[in-house]
Amino acid sequence: MMEKKFVPDIIVNNAGTINKNNRIWEVPVEECDTVAPYCASKWAVEGLSRAVAKEMPDEFAVVALSPGVINTEMLQSCFGNSASGYQTPDAWSLKAATMILNLTAADNGASLTL
Repeated sequence: MMEKKFVPDIIVNNAGTINKNNRIWEVPVEECDTVAPYCASKWAVEGLSRAVAKEMPDEFAVVALSPGVINTEMLQSCFGNSASGYQTPDAWSLKAATMILNLTAADNGASLTL
């Protein structure tokens, strides 16, 4: 009997770590050791996505999709009440779903923002 292989329709790499608001040189060593700075995690996902895109068969696409600024608890921890001026995850997800469902193999390796 042949083993059936599962091929996912979508894989999400997510950078989701943040340190307390500080200049990088003021972030306590303990915090860097347990929660890497947010921007570094975003660039790591971007680099990983681009590397994997080069390895994909022609009919697949790997896209780095940056959500932009979203009103989340993480943003609220940085921006306080002014975070409410940005779109909510629910509002963003509706736009993102449409964009994601329309991606094609021609988008492979792209770095997109929504």
